[in-house]
Amino acid sequence: PFSRVLYIERDDFMEDPPKKFFRLSPGKEVRLRCAYFIKCEEVVKDAHGGIVELRCTYDPATRGGDSPDGRRVKATLHWVSAQHALRAVVRLYDRLFSAEDPERVAEGKSFLDHLNPHSLETLRDCPVEPTLGTAEPGARVQFERLGYFALDPDSRAGALVFNRTVSLRDSWAKIAQKGSR
Repeated sequence: PFSRVLYIERDDFMEDPPKKFFRLSPGKEVRLRCAYFIKCEEVVKDAHGGIVELRCTYDPATRGGDSPDGRRVKATLHWVSAQHALRAVVRLYDRLFSAEDPERVAEGKSFLDHLNPHSLETLRDCPVEPTLGTAEPGARVQFERLGYFALDPDSRAGALVFNRTVSLRDSWAKIAQKGSR
């Protein structure tokens, strides 16, 4: 469902973007997947200068993602309605070891010295689409641009838990990393 207040990924907005950033930024227009074109009109910040809200307008003539006047946008963002979103715990699994071959260790060290302290990151209170409330444990879903997830057997009504099974590559992250070198 579409509503007045929407959530988008934090990485999908930059206040002062570089040239090849085609996601949302002030004065720019993007497509919301299966919805409308939106344009960022205002950035609202907290007392510390952190962005807390984006005020946007939408073009009702672009329902479904096409513009009758031929306007083109370069990005399509996924989103979820704040009013309708369910809350979930999301577990992000990564490599168990920080070394490619933990059995090959320097003298005086064991494979345990190569355990990755970031092999599990647990995110709480994540907004997810309301349709996920009817998913059965073990159901596999894709979280757009983030990866594939399975509904954990520990889940129950009002307490959804998703485990990432496969991550996806993020092309913008690759471009941003290359630019920082």
